[in-house]
Amino acid sequence: MQRPADAARFLTAPEPPDSPHALVDSHVHIFPPRVFAAVWRWFEQHAWPIRYRLEAEAVCAFLERRGVQRFWGLHYSHVPEMARSLNVFAAELAAKCPALVPFGTVLPGEHEAAAIVAEALDDFDLAGIKIHCHVQQCAPDDVRLFPICEALIERGRVLVMHAGREPAFEEYGFDCRTACGVEPVRRLVTRFPELKLVVPHLGQDQWREFLALSRDAPNLYLDTAMAVGGYLTEDRPTRDDLLPVANRVMFGTDFPNLPYPWAMERDWLIGLELPDAALHAILSGNADRLVPRRSEVDS
Repeated sequence: MQRPADAARFLTAPEPPDSPHALVDSHVHIFPPRVFAAVWRWFEQHAWPIRYRLEAEAVCAFLERRGVQRFWGLHYSHVPEMARSLNVFAAELAAKCPALVPFGTVLPGEHEAAAIVAEALDDFDLAGIKIHCHVQQCAPDDVRLFPICEALIERGRVLVMHAGREPAFEEYGFDCRTACGVEPVRRLVTRFPELKLVVPHLGQDQWREFLALSRDAPNLYLDTAMAVGGYLTEDRPTRDDLLPVANRVMFGTDFPNLPYPWAMERDWLIGLELPDAALHAILSGNADRLVPRRSEVDS
């Protein structure tokens, strides 16, 4: 993966106008300030420049001002004994930010992993668990993930898992292209067909294979974060590609860790001129179905 030759054009592009469409962003990152700063340093050195250096509360305010009704707050731990503090942070932030749908994390195989997951889902009432296979160095069908999947199925919660092969940075110290991708995900959803699984970035370079798999796997969803904005690749799905799976694709951005304006995915999707029902499903409906609003759960 390489930055585009005209990366500066994306970084300095003007902010997009607001949109009348209902939006649920299913891929937003929230970290404590020191962790965000470390993440941004890593991206600046190895990946792309960060346009939005916003701490978590500012992330919430930014998206709410732009009409995003709800957004999934994701984070991940990369060392043992880190997940609990991140999960506490997410729960406390959600108490201050009504639009935030907080997720938890755990490092697969770490000491007390089962207790960390149970605490996140039961005590903190988080919407699910985020796993980043590259950063956490585990394949999508790693046996260390099985107890996590079982806990999520038991509670009807969601697993968001960066399971695609890209971006395969050498700095991860993990062979992403061999360990990750559509085939290990296929094995996972075959073993756990009831698991509500979201694979971000449309599975990136294997988006065709992931779209096809989503038609066969009853609970597999994909998000659009950094996959359709045109920064990393121009190889993007067409209108005809998305229409048959409009009930399995969700709008996501990767905000704030972006090198371009936050709404590029939104505007590209709107520009496809999908039928109203399909566009609504992608921009908000599918995410609302996977993680219902509190008022709907309580009624």
